[in-house]
Amino acid sequence: MEPYAYSWLLVLGIVVAFADGFGIGANDVANSFSTSVGSRSLTLKQACAIAFFTEFLGSFLLGAKTTETIRGNILNVDLFAEHPELLMLGMVCALFGSATWVIFASSKGWPVSTTHSIVGAIIGVGIAAFGPEAIDWSYNGVAKIITSWFFSPLAAGLIASAIFSATKYFVLAYQDTSFQRGLVAIPIYFGLTTAINVLFLIYKGASGLNLNEVPSHVIAPIVFGITLVVSAFSYFFYAQWLRRRILGNEKGLKWYHIFIIPFIGPHNENDYENNVTLSGTSGISEKSSKFSNNDTTDIIIETSSSSDDTKKKNIFQNIFSRIKKFVQYGLSKEVAGYKADIDQEMHDVATKYDPDTEKLYSFLQVITAAFASFAHGSNDVSNAVGPLATIVLIYGSGSVDPSGKSPVPIWIMAMGGASIDIGLIFYGFHVMRSLGNRITYHSPSRGFSMELGTSLTILTASKIGLPVSTTHCITGATACVGLCNGKWQALNWNLLAWCFFSWILTLPAAGGIAGLIFAFVSNAPKFNPI
Repeated sequence: MEPYAYSWLLVLGIVVAFADGFGIGANDVANSFSTSVGSRSLTLKQACAIAFFTEFLGSFLLGAKTTETIRGNILNVDLFAEHPELLMLGMVCALFGSATWVIFASSKGWPVSTTHSIVGAIIGVGIAAFGPEAIDWSYNGVAKIITSWFFSPLAAGLIASAIFSATKYFVLAYQDTSFQRGLVAIPIYFGLTTAINVLFLIYKGASGLNLNEVPSHVIAPIVFGITLVVSAFSYFFYAQWLRRRILGNEKGLKWYHIFIIPFIGPHNENDYENNVTLSGTSGISEKSSKFSNNDTTDIIIETSSSSDDTKKKNIFQNIFSRIKKFVQYGLSKEVAGYKADIDQEMHDVATKYDPDTEKLYSFLQVITAAFASFAHGSNDVSNAVGPLATIVLIYGSGSVDPSGKSPVPIWIMAMGGASIDIGLIFYGFHVMRSLGNRITYHSPSRGFSMELGTSLTILTASKIGLPVSTTHCITGATACVGLCNGKWQALNWNLLAWCFFSWILTLPAAGGIAGLIFAFVSNAPKFNPI
């Protein structure tokens, strides 16, 4: 194959890769933030705002290794050595099959595995092209990924339940002193989260940074020093801000007061808020009385005779409002209270703890949500950009790289992160509705444990190049934390069964779509006019 031939396949590959990333954002990123939104620690808009940055940074900085695994260790690319253009076509079909299934499932609110989807699509293409021998079924290929499907929910569930159990027995169970105990625990959790982030960033390295060249004997002091600083700041500043904000009910405290909280006095704005309310009500009453007389007729007449400039202004405002409504379509949906009446009996079974103490974890859950999102971006961006990287490589070289480990262009990683963000903003509410408070009761302490357990599992897998499923991890974490209530009625077993069924259905569905399209296109007769 001549280099830079089949440009139409490159363009089509970029389009379907973006669509696949859109589906990943709508499905898997929604999984990451469903606990935060379900426990009302974050609104849907706040969750999307955080994910907009964390997903992109995770994809851009830490996504390279898992991209290599998806691209090089599933399909035996040696079989395509004499026909590189067929491998380009195969990756386009795989992306199309994966994107079609994931977007369809997301529209129905089905939490499916995007890792399952792309793996199944690549398997379908390989079988359609050369039969089962085209797939690497060993542990270095498909078997390693299949193992992660069983390992990831169990590992995430055990870690999340251990975190919640420790929180439950050392903090939440002490009703009278749980808030004070929580203030002590918060710096520990902040330190733990920071240590893990720094450790993985150093060990895995970031694109464009030489963090892998950091000597091993200085890693421990770096991690310990940063963790100690963050923990100390959290104890002396952040925890004190929480105590005054929640327990002291100082509503005048803003987020930026955290940095100067030991040096400022009380900030209670109750009296000020009452004065504003009273004056605002008075103003409204006066205006209402003015409009209650016959002067309204003159106003209507004056309005009806507005100038052409005003009409043009109204047209532009109408267009702007329509655009704004379209952009915010996915951000204005109800998630936390979706079908709450149906699941109320299940929520009543769960143990409830001190609301003020739960608020402590509500603030902390924002950090763990960002952590989970960063971890997701580092792992699942490979599902969209892995096949695209193969297409770009063949397009530029005209040949197949049997190793599957050529560098991934930075622009591909950036595009993958951007498409994931857009998918979450426009379509993520469907899956959030299914997982937010519908598998089990979500409180900030529970959601924090679920997210931290999930992110630990995902980042570990990302470090070793194991493309685990975020859906499996968050579902396993949610189920195990729900079981910590000690009652089986605290879980929605029907929804869990459907989640498991969707995991099984995803592989043949995406593989069937991709394989059939590849077989149709590759075997189609060619018209050669004289």
